[in-house]
Amino acid sequence: MRDKKATEALILQVAPLTSVADYLVIGSADSDRQASAIADHITSSLSRSGSKPLSVEGARSAQWVLIDFGDVIAHIFRQDVREHYALERLWADAKRIAIPGEPPATRSAVAPRSMKRKKHP
Repeated sequence: MRDKKATEALILQVAPLTSVADYLVIGSADSDRQASAIADHITSSLSRSGSKPLSVEGARSAQWVLIDFGDVIAHIFRQDVREHYALERLWADAKRIAIPGEPPATRSAVAPRSMKRKKHP
């Protein structure tokens, strides 16, 4: 994801919480075009190594692209859409896995706007 300038990337280990997947990979993009480029890059990179996605959803609009690799599901969001759906909040009990060389995504950076604390003078 870093190759295509994804921001606030994080990995959540959801295996203890659901049987849907073991890990969720979440990243943000500044535009639909960038989200599409990130999703295409992930799909082509993993396909070259023999991991083809089971399904890809949302690629046409590219506001939220979901790529299902079975045990791993990647979510690429346009930033405002990520803030709206707040998957990090939904999976708050999931363990966050550090990404080498990536600054950790802060909880407040991806929280919905209505959930952010207002600064008082």
